[in-house]
Amino acid sequence: MTTSTMSRPPESDEQIDLSASSKRWGERTIIGWLLFCAALSVVITIGIVISLLGPARHFFADIALWEFLRAGTWAPRQGEFDVLNLVVGTLNVTFYALLIAIPAGLGAAIWLSEYAGPRARKILKPILEVLEGVPTVAYGLFAYLFVTPILQDVWPTFLPSPFGDAPGIFSAGSAGLVMGIMLIPTIASVSQDAMQAVPSGLREAAYGLGSSRMQVAVRVVVPAALSGIMAAFILGISRGIGETMLVLIAAGATPNLTFMPNESVLSMTAFIARTATGDISQGTLDYNVIFAVGALLFVLTLTMNLISIALVRRFREKYE
Repeated sequence: MTTSTMSRPPESDEQIDLSASSKRWGERTIIGWLLFCAALSVVITIGIVISLLGPARHFFADIALWEFLRAGTWAPRQGEFDVLNLVVGTLNVTFYALLIAIPAGLGAAIWLSEYAGPRARKILKPILEVLEGVPTVAYGLFAYLFVTPILQDVWPTFLPSPFGDAPGIFSAGSAGLVMGIMLIPTIASVSQDAMQAVPSGLREAAYGLGSSRMQVAVRVVVPAALSGIMAAFILGISRGIGETMLVLIAAGATPNLTFMPNESVLSMTAFIARTATGDISQGTLDYNVIFAVGALLFVLTLTMNLISIALVRRFREKYE
């Protein structure tokens, strides 16, 4: 065979251009769009802060911060601005919601991750996540029309007199119970995703040592996914603190300084929703207090997010 019929080897100096200038326009467009979305979220957050700080600054020019944060009487029309009543009302509903949501959500996540088969997981997880899309006003009506009458019937039988009388038509317990049901999909979905990210080698090693499925789930998978599980809990708490319509409908509007589940309470979000839709003049103290409460709610949510980030970094597990 002559050399003329042989294929020529590739030139050694031929190289693929991997520089930034060789990127396709489509890839550049996608990168630019992602950068725009990230910048837009930052700009929106800054806009929210600016919109809150202006009227809130005018409010604190008239009312001292220590007078605003103390416990006492919440009656803005009478000049009483003791916001601790609203904070306690918010935490009251959120506390009883977490008593339901954390055990049930974590249990659902463990079952989906470690016990359910692929087919059951494929069917049940989307159904669970659909509950996250149910409008919160529907949850509020469910609490007001269905859960509250049941609590009024069973309260005298199962809870003795030290826990107080049966709840009225509005109660923190009813709102908290239904909010807990609402938070289950959020906690379960995020926790299950964290458990699924645990390497299968850890499970296989535990099974090889003779561990049962429950021991693997509780002693291996859950500790390995603890950072994601903690993030799910904090996400649930943040959503509970910021919930509006459910609490507005089911918990009432009485600013009681109490953690009793049978009492009507007023949360920060419910106060903002009720007052902002009322007939108040712009620039007045009653108007500016809405933004002061909103700023406090923003600070609480930001604090929860910072705690979440710190816990995720503290308990994060890295695998090779």
